Amino acid sequence: MLPDPLRLTIALVPLASYCLLLALLNARRRPFLTSGGADLAALGAALSGLVLVGPIELFRPEAASTEYGSYVWLFLLVFYWLCVWLVVLLGRPRLVVYNISSDELRPVLAEAARAIDSQARWAGDSLALPTLGVQMHLESLAFMRHVSLISSGSTQNLSGWRQLAWQLQQRLEPLRVEPNPRALGLALLALALFSVSTGHMLANPQYVAQAMQEIFTY
Repeated sequence: MLPDPLRLTIALVPLASYCLLLALLNARRRPFLTSGGADLAALGAALSGLVLVGPIELFRPEAASTEYGSYVWLFLLVFYWLCVWLVVLLGRPRLVVYNISSDELRPVLAEAARAIDSQARWAGDSLALPTLGVQMHLESLAFMRHVSLISSGSTQNLSGWRQLAWQLQQRLEPLRVEPNPRALGLALLALALFSVSTGHMLANPQYVAQAMQEIFTY
């Protein structure tokens, strides 16, 4: 039996939007570079609905609900995003490149690294740019064709990471790759999640009103 339609929609629509975004990125004929912070923030947005109707609603403080009424949801959402922002700030420097394999990225990354640091050197899947104070290793998710450039060690030069990101973006811009065939699966998954959530809500408007009363009335 499906949960009430309002909570189902709140939980699944952000997740469906995230899957659709991944599908669009993987359907492109060029790679997409983003920072680790932006990647984590997008994941936080995707999970926000599940967190809202799960842990946040379960552990919602009754005293605050009585005092502030429906405004308590605004405070809880702000608290959730502050937690996401804290995770982003505390995370190690990282770059993520979607829709590219590790073998395709390595020569482009090597060229970008040499352009800003003549002392750049490889050791397996690790890359060091000693002049800029940047050390990283590559982690590839071959199934989804995306690669993460993750910092190695606690001492990192953020300015060096920004220079590397800019150089890498310039070299990825003209690069053309084959679209990821799994983009279709992600798009179908997003469509299924949208259909289940919104269809269930539209088919049961009386339960939507009841759920809204349960959530926002104390």
